[in-house]
Amino acid sequence: MAKVELKAVRKSYGKVEVIKGIDLQVKHGEFCVFVGPSGCGKSTLLRMISGLEPISAGDVIIGDEIVNDVPAADRGLAMVFQSYALYPHMTVRQNLSFGLENIQTPKAEIATKIEDVSKMLQIDQLLERRPKDLSGGQRQRVAIGRAVVREPRVFLFDEPLSNLDAELRVDMRGEIGALHKRLGNTMIYVTHDQVEAMTMADKIAVLRRGELEQFGAPLDLFNRPNNIFVAGFIGSPKMNFFQGEIDANDRQVLVLKTGEKMTLPAAKFTQQPGQAVTLGIRPNSLKPDQTGSLTMEVGSVEQLGTESYLYGSLADGTGITIHSPGQTLVTPGEKILIDTDEDAIHLFDTHSEKTLLAVVNSS
Repeated sequence: MAKVELKAVRKSYGKVEVIKGIDLQVKHGEFCVFVGPSGCGKSTLLRMISGLEPISAGDVIIGDEIVNDVPAADRGLAMVFQSYALYPHMTVRQNLSFGLENIQTPKAEIATKIEDVSKMLQIDQLLERRPKDLSGGQRQRVAIGRAVVREPRVFLFDEPLSNLDAELRVDMRGEIGALHKRLGNTMIYVTHDQVEAMTMADKIAVLRRGELEQFGAPLDLFNRPNNIFVAGFIGSPKMNFFQGEIDANDRQVLVLKTGEKMTLPAAKFTQQPGQAVTLGIRPNSLKPDQTGSLTMEVGSVEQLGTESYLYGSLADGTGITIHSPGQTLVTPGEKILIDTDEDAIHLFDTHSEKTLLAVVNSS
């Protein structure tokens, strides 16, 4: 195992800077997920750690060694790609053994490692097959197995599940998580899927336009986001955002653009009269209620049996989503009153997008 540390790491292609000075540390044995929208730089950052992409400035440290000029093959890492990258003319056994043979590992040791890893990943019955004879999930297990047999200091995963169907993705998430617990190695995992990030990670790095927006434990990011971007990206379905300003005569009252008013938690922050703010509240903290302070016109309803989703808008057209346990009698086209859970309100400065208030009932 080894820690991975980035110090003021930058990457430019000509005059275009795509990684803009990132600092973070992944501790020994942690499972860290890089997450963000397409083009945010997460895969580029992973390739810089692996040595497949040179850095423009800063330091990449693995263990206690600065590896800026160390070739990828000598960094003690193993990378699993989205495309599997298996040799099509080789059997599963040959794919697993190829890297070990290249470093002249004794044949008996290779055989033992392949036997142990293939049983662990449940591919021991597939060793004589070729990749074309395997399902997508089986191919990904082989790709992971090829990394495991090398016994690397750090595992790197670049969107390894994006080619799989939804059900298989869930299964493979569980398998990779279980693998991490068994091996205890440091793992860095890139995905655009924040559900994968929340369910797998010890730490999450949220990236946007080549910058690190927030780094921390999944529930810390969920409960205490630094800004509107993190609040909207972490959580599914995404947080609702309503624009408004603080009442000129009462700092505890938020006046929405619809003209409706909401009472804010008392003595939680020092908002200014007339200040433009954005209120954030998650879909499960809203509920239909005849005494509610907001009016929602329902556009569509999803009934999933054990839970329901209401989609609609406020009077000014702002979109809104409500998630409720169980089933609902609400139908599309209705106008309903909704109530908010005061203990789950987030408040952001509209101009800077930074968090002013994150009140979360964690009980």
